[in-house]
Amino acid sequence: MISSTANSKVKRLAALVQKAKMRREEQLFVVEGVRMFREAPVPWIREVYVSEAFLRKLEGEAGDQKARDIRERLKKCRCEVLADVVFQKVSDTQTPQGVLCVLAMPHYELAEYVDRWMTDSQKAPLLVLLEDLQDPGNLGTILRGGEGGGVDGVIMTRQTVDIFNPKVIRATMGSIYRVPFFVTENMGDTIDFLKKSGVTVYAAHLEGSVDYDQPDYALPTAFLIGNEGGGLRRETAARAGQYIKIPMLGQVESLNAAAAATILMYEAARQRRRKV
Repeated sequence: MISSTANSKVKRLAALVQKAKMRREEQLFVVEGVRMFREAPVPWIREVYVSEAFLRKLEGEAGDQKARDIRERLKKCRCEVLADVVFQKVSDTQTPQGVLCVLAMPHYELAEYVDRWMTDSQKAPLLVLLEDLQDPGNLGTILRGGEGGGVDGVIMTRQTVDIFNPKVIRATMGSIYRVPFFVTENMGDTIDFLKKSGVTVYAAHLEGSVDYDQPDYALPTAFLIGNEGGGLRRETAARAGQYIKIPMLGQVESLNAAAAATILMYEAARQRRRKV
């Protein structure tokens, strides 16, 4: 058991939680909580840490199937025990559940996925493009909502908040494991690539002349969502095939990025269900 916060493993673990640069250098990220541990793809798992209190709780729930499943998974992993005070030190939450994992970052190639999506006769691809989002909760919620809405992938600019930020990870509620995501150095070029591949790109925009529920999203579709404060850059929006708007009542001008993206994703899902 590790009982000192001065331990080198503890310092490294805390750095992985807190510093995006450290995560990029080691190509690792950290997830916390029972659900995130249980759902983590086994090939991604590099290290597992549990608290003393968590182990005691598992022992007290010996007859519970969920507890047995957790114990079985812990046996298959490189697991280390941290004193409760040490676990609290490395945790990013106020009330940690007592288990966290160090995982290898997944890597997805956009061109490879686009080829696969466009040759799938069963389903047209549905994508979300994000330009410079800064709120971790928004990004995590979009991944979670994207999984529920049947999105095939999320593409984001390099300036978007780090997808491996612990707050983003928590907001995904496990969707980080299942929704492919891609980082682009040039969103304009990516939009052009998608358009040439047969994907129609719709920009959520206040200047949109078409209500969001009018286009046919059963075809290959991508929704372009801009920064929370400034929206889409004019040059980026201009690359889209069409501007769409979400009508607003009252004095509200727009929704936040996650709310707008969710409405669009689920409208696409609704249309696609009706055409099955």
